[in-house]
Amino acid sequence: MRMLITASGLLLISACSTLPDPDPQQAWIDLAPHADTSLDAVQVDDRDWQDARYFEVPPGKHELTVRYQFAVSPSNIGAGEAPLQRDCQLNLSFADFNAGERYRLQAGSTGFHPWVKLYDERQQLIGQGSPAGCQRT
Repeated sequence: MRMLITASGLLLISACSTLPDPDPQQAWIDLAPHADTSLDAVQVDDRDWQDARYFEVPPGKHELTVRYQFAVSPSNIGAGEAPLQRDCQLNLSFADFNAGERYRLQAGSTGFHPWVKLYDERQQLIGQGSPAGCQRT
């Protein structure tokens, strides 16, 4: 009986963490943070997005807002300092999302400065975003 309860619990957890099937009438945008960081979908065209794991948008022009959390290493701060946690929002506008295509939104940072880039299915860089504000956490 314990085995059944454990197995049921694991199935429930794994079912909750799976992504929905992409809609072929929409463009799908995967999120790809660097190691030891967090990247969450926040808004599409100034409207809150409900699932922080991805974006799915109709074809055309859209502005995506993401939340990127990362640590600035002590080598960028000064000797003897602990890593500084940053919490940033970044915006990326792209005019040509296509139905049925899968895109990848990648975020990273150089020191204190976060960046976000958009890649198409062929791994070609097709867009770059800009920071919309950061704070220490």
